[in-house]
Amino acid sequence: MAAGGASTVAQPAKELKVAADLAEVERVRRFLRKNLHGLALSDEEAMKLELAAHEIFVNIAMYAYPKGRGDVAVRIWRDDGTLFMEFRDRGIPFDPADQKDPDLETHIRMGKRGGLGVFLFKTLMDGYSYTRTRGENILTIFKKVPA
Repeated sequence: MAAGGASTVAQPAKELKVAADLAEVERVRRFLRKNLHGLALSDEEAMKLELAAHEIFVNIAMYAYPKGRGDVAVRIWRDDGTLFMEFRDRGIPFDPADQKDPDLETHIRMGKRGGLGVFLFKTLMDGYSYTRTRGENILTIFKKVPA
């Protein structure tokens, strides 16, 4: 029970499994939009969630499987006012906590393209967790959302 006696029932997770291929990015975005529908989110908050998911998926598609093809499972669920998105792949180990935040001023001044995906999702979300379990990268991001 939550404060005030209200029940906090978790919603069942929805899952999509796709090839870790840039051609699937729009399918992942549609999956996310469908599962955000009906939440009391501002356009800005919905955009942040979609951008974070986009950046994570693109990084997996581009870097997780350097020697071949693989899959990505994307799960989304809500629990007690928090929206969770989980990304699972069997690619090379990659812990976002090991990535140093970029120097944005230098990045812009030098005209660098790319390299901001991890920084973006860390900045856009309220938090994340990463684990490597049984050969899988499991990245879970979360954002507080209105009921």
